[in-house]
Amino acid sequence: MKKISILGATGSIGTQTLDVIRKSDDIELVGITANTSVIKVIEIIEEFNPKFVGMMEKEAYYKILEYVNTNKKNIVVLEGIDGLNKIASLDEIDIVVTSVVGMIGLEPTLKAIRAKKDIALANKETLVVAGELVMKEAKENNVKILPVDSEHSAIFQSLRGNTLSELKKVILTASGGPFRGKKINDLKDIKVKDALNHPNWSMGQKITIDSSTLMNKGLEVIEAHFLFDCPYDNIQVVVHPQSIIHSMVEYKDNSIIAQLGSPDMRLPIQYALNYPKRKNEIANKIDFWEISKLTFEKPDLDTFKCLKLAYKVGKEGKLMPTILNGANEALVDIFLQEKINYLQIGDIIEECLEIFKKEGNEEVTLENVIELDKKVKEYVYNKYN
Repeated sequence: MKKISILGATGSIGTQTLDVIRKSDDIELVGITANTSVIKVIEIIEEFNPKFVGMMEKEAYYKILEYVNTNKKNIVVLEGIDGLNKIASLDEIDIVVTSVVGMIGLEPTLKAIRAKKDIALANKETLVVAGELVMKEAKENNVKILPVDSEHSAIFQSLRGNTLSELKKVILTASGGPFRGKKINDLKDIKVKDALNHPNWSMGQKITIDSSTLMNKGLEVIEAHFLFDCPYDNIQVVVHPQSIIHSMVEYKDNSIIAQLGSPDMRLPIQYALNYPKRKNEIANKIDFWEISKLTFEKPDLDTFKCLKLAYKVGKEGKLMPTILNGANEALVDIFLQEKINYLQIGDIIEECLEIFKKEGNEEVTLENVIELDKKVKEYVYNKYN
């Protein structure tokens, strides 16, 4: 029986992880965390009876604590980042699904690694802001980082049976989001509801906005660099609107291996939780007679500058990706509140990269990452919120 914790159990990835558990007879849910979703957490408690529950928000913590005490549940309820860290590093668990959104996932991921727990990584920001540190600690603690992002899972699967020394290029596919083919003038009056209308995937709001700006793909480029020790010049983004090929690997003999599947996040989640085994089908099968064609395009880096900026800061290294990520997290939040326009997201990120350039050249440590992330977000919120 594999025992797991889910950080961010009520979000998109967390919810789909629960569905994978429902269809498994050898996975036990030991711990969960959530932010404010009291009703959803109570539903999870009733169905899965985890031993540990962590709530980030104080009011939500007290509500869950009251529910547990009133119903005489034998559950430990924890609060805040300390609770998140504890549930990430429980003695009882084998693997942690890190599906919280944003930089908040870094500290508990490091705690889990130091406790020698394998990581099913759905929180890409962890590697974006501190990939050098995370991968170093994973190696030192003999911990597996099992990617849950569909693209990185596809690369991971396509590499199976081969070595990184045989790798020539990583090819990350992108759907292109809801604005594929649009030019800058077409995006001036974009509303929140337009950016949240993704053509292929059902995701949380932050990731959906990132997908529309291609920042999500930019973060994935940085993540791929660290996961697969691949130079940025050897990571190619290809727009593939059908979202059937989830990514590809080109080897030094120019042969290419791809992983294909329906756009269903339960597939990479299931693969990560059961690696190296494969389980019975959980996603819809593909019928190539029905698909008939797969198409590919070059991304427009002038219109979608977030992807271009991600390549730039990735190559610069140090804490530059921390600036990019921190600014983007704050700006997506402000955009969702309709306080800035859509095109300002990329422009203000560029502004932040210039303003905090000096700090961006500091050493990658947990303390430096947290401090710089806070500085960048405070700047953005104070000026644009």
